Amino acid sequence: MGVILGNGRFYAPRYNIPTAMRTFGYPKLLLQLEMEMADGKVERVISDDTWKLTTDGPIRANNEYDGEFYDARKEMAGWSRPGFADAAWQQAQVVEGPAGVLSAQPLAPIRVTETLKPIGVHEVRPGVYIFDMGQNMVGWCRLTVAGSRGAKVTMRHAERLRPNGMLYTDNLRSAEVTDTYVLKGNGTEIYEPRFTYHGFRYVEVKGFPGKPSLASLEGREVHDDLERVSEFAASNPLLNQIYKAVLWGAKDNYRSIPTDCPQRDERQGWLGDRSGESLGETYMFDLANFYAKWVGDMGDAQDADGRISDVSPAYWPFYSDNVTWPASFIMVASHLYEQYGDMRVIEQNYPGMRKWIAHMETYLKDDLMPRDTYGDWCVPPESPELIHSNDPSRKTDGTVIGTTYFYRLLRLMVDYATVLGKQSDAEEYSQLAGKLLVAFNKTYYQPATGTYSNGSTTSSVLPLAFRMVPEEDRQSVADALVRKIADQNKNHVATGLIGGQWLMQALSDCGHAGVAYQIAAQPAYPGWGYMVTQGATTIWELWNGDTANPAMNSGNHLMLVGDLVTWSYQNLAGIRTDLAHPAFKHIIMRPTPVGDLTFVKASYNSSYGKITSNWKIAGGRFIWSLTVPPNTTATVYVPAKDPAGVTEGAKSASEAQSVKYQRTEAGAAVFEIGSGSYQFESKMAPD
Repeated sequence: MGVILGNGRFYAPRYNIPTAMRTFGYPKLLLQLEMEMADGKVERVISDDTWKLTTDGPIRANNEYDGEFYDARKEMAGWSRPGFADAAWQQAQVVEGPAGVLSAQPLAPIRVTETLKPIGVHEVRPGVYIFDMGQNMVGWCRLTVAGSRGAKVTMRHAERLRPNGMLYTDNLRSAEVTDTYVLKGNGTEIYEPRFTYHGFRYVEVKGFPGKPSLASLEGREVHDDLERVSEFAASNPLLNQIYKAVLWGAKDNYRSIPTDCPQRDERQGWLGDRSGESLGETYMFDLANFYAKWVGDMGDAQDADGRISDVSPAYWPFYSDNVTWPASFIMVASHLYEQYGDMRVIEQNYPGMRKWIAHMETYLKDDLMPRDTYGDWCVPPESPELIHSNDPSRKTDGTVIGTTYFYRLLRLMVDYATVLGKQSDAEEYSQLAGKLLVAFNKTYYQPATGTYSNGSTTSSVLPLAFRMVPEEDRQSVADALVRKIADQNKNHVATGLIGGQWLMQALSDCGHAGVAYQIAAQPAYPGWGYMVTQGATTIWELWNGDTANPAMNSGNHLMLVGDLVTWSYQNLAGIRTDLAHPAFKHIIMRPTPVGDLTFVKASYNSSYGKITSNWKIAGGRFIWSLTVPPNTTATVYVPAKDPAGVTEGAKSASEAQSVKYQRTEAGAAVFEIGSGSYQFESKMAPD
């Protein structure tokens, strides 16, 4: 039996570049092999000091940022098989194990999930070849080569090309992203690395013996092997391109934690990127265990004072005591309960959540929360070369962000305390939330204009999304927001990371789904559509990722996706769980025909089974095929001018089996239905 050890995150890839990174010592092995015989007897093999080791194998260097150096001349035939001559190897040393609790890996392993064939290869300089994989991807390449012993082939990776056809690597910072293979000179050789990964579309190959063909290189997509649980398509091709880019970017950044990016010398689990956006991800992949594990990582990184690091696990220990990034500790847990009915994450982490809330309460001033570090990170700037805007009107006051987020977290803590039977805690958080609500509206709301603070887009989105606007003023604030989006932003995105995580649903919930659709379907800058029209196959870090400073120009980031995917499933397709009966035990199905869309087709594999929602508009009629899985029920909202004209199957919906009319609400006929397949038709209500 043999084991190959690489560095991974245990032995830190970097110490001080770009920042101090925690390390846990040299790679170590703790192994127990159990063999159960036919007669039931169990034998165990346990790693100890009778094992042998060598550092003279073919892998000469490896880390996630810089790549792997593999010298095939040092391969040892049969090294892991009985009878191998290991006399020259040294004895393994018994060392202290890591601190903490040893526990099973709770999620799917990282493995090769797909192999991509390049769509082109070009010799850009003598002996320098650029392969195009056709898709920004994450993993490594499998090289097929034949040549003389000692020949060295290098593969360097990048997301983009320069105008001259060479790799564009400015956005990779200090990451070398290069794999090197030294040939042993024994016919056809096949190599792919084990202990690195890269984010790339293009591969520069140097030193290849002869001229490579398309068959010389394959792209190996590598990430947590998570189950895909849905499909989505619409009549607007641009929306479909955006969705595909989001899908690739999501899976590309699953590496036991949700990383921010896969290509430069960062690749960290920044909490703020996923606070709201993670809900949309659950519609694409089964993330129940993945995100439960990450919330646990946040709790593990909590310090004695209750502080939560902005990065988790805290490989980069950034304890800045802001509200928005650590908010994921509480918010992500709510998504797991909503989508999967998972109370364990809340139960296990509630003490840590309570401790963090208590710590942050010490910063309250006049019932407002001033703690904000990052602002509405990366709003579209006024100049194409900027990363962050210098325009005060585009920025959102930090106390507005801090107070709205802290209010939202307190309301979630009320819910958690209630379901856990901690009534005194629930009352405490409810009272504190009430104080923040009064102070916030008194300080920032301007009734004459229907705006908050300086009137930035995000300063209106957050109070609307978190139900902080007085009910009698809600429509006024929503209408003012829409006017701003139309007049100043020309129906384009004007939010950064924070506002964008709530933008689309805030608009739709206030009756402005059409405006949300215009934002989603914009092909011009700034917006998701602009990215894909410029050739992006994953979502950029910046709205102006093709023109801004390359130091922060990742071509594969999720942070600006916001609630777009959530909106696509919950609003366009109309599939969402009833929070009173989570995990889709009771389903709210309310599709939103909007703009020029003529159809939406979507499905989601819930805990109870597959939910489908396929609607189209033809001849002025709304035709909707849907499926409700076994042991569930649904409330369905059928867009209709006249409820009496709604049919299900071949008869009036009011006479159909398992269909019960409830009411008419906001241009829709509302019915209760049981499990099964249905087809509703209605005459569309006028806009």
